Amino acid sequence: MKIVVIGGSGRIGEKLVRNLRQEDCRVFEASRSWGVDTVTGVGLAEALVDAETVVDVSNSPSLEGADALHFFETSTRNLLAAGRAAGVRHHIALSIVGVDGLLAGDYFRAKKIQEDLVRASGIPFTILRSTQFFEFISDVVQEGTARDIPISPALAQPIAGEDVADTLADAALSDPFNAMLEVAGPEQFRLDAIATEIATAHEDGRRVVADVHARYFGAELGERSLLPGPDARIAPQRFDDWLRDSLRPGWAAARAG
Repeated sequence: MKIVVIGGSGRIGEKLVRNLRQEDCRVFEASRSWGVDTVTGVGLAEALVDAETVVDVSNSPSLEGADALHFFETSTRNLLAAGRAAGVRHHIALSIVGVDGLLAGDYFRAKKIQEDLVRASGIPFTILRSTQFFEFISDVVQEGTARDIPISPALAQPIAGEDVADTLADAALSDPFNAMLEVAGPEQFRLDAIATEIATAHEDGRRVVADVHARYFGAELGERSLLPGPDARIAPQRFDDWLRDSLRPGWAAARAG
């Protein structure tokens, strides 16, 4: 069974590739660093030869609205067309919990376009919507301004990237659901509270500012905009465990190895 992971060298992709190889799957890492560009189509047909399943965990190089819209629409159209030509039997796309209610942000609109294209493609599919990654929230904290880190106080149920990869691996080894599924972490937090814990753990002296108008990928959040529905799969890793592990010397390299 050949599984192609689009975005296989990225944060989730590299974990997914490792997990699938531990299951003795034949895995092809498809990314620009491996000579596959889904936007231009270069290398795409060759990558999908004999592929039964495609898992798309790619992301736009730029999160700016117009760039994200161009990336997800063009990349998804090219990937689905190549998948139909290659006889792919299961297309899996990673998306975001709450995307339907956040379409004021171009990034979320881009992800919704991706979902709609997958649904309409005629290829059996699974769309996995995930809540925010702990790792992503950590990135947001580190990218704050020189003095303040403005963050929405909206509720969230964040998840470890490793748990997202585990869920995607399960989907790749299953029959298509032809539906949208959700996965989330086991605990709810306010975004500003979890950002404060991350900043404190990293001895970051900047102030985390709870701002209800702070934009999240260009969208203003309501209190429950990021929460999953009642049928979401709940991943096991808790925030304190993830944070403790992430602070260990060599942890990132060990998780990627």
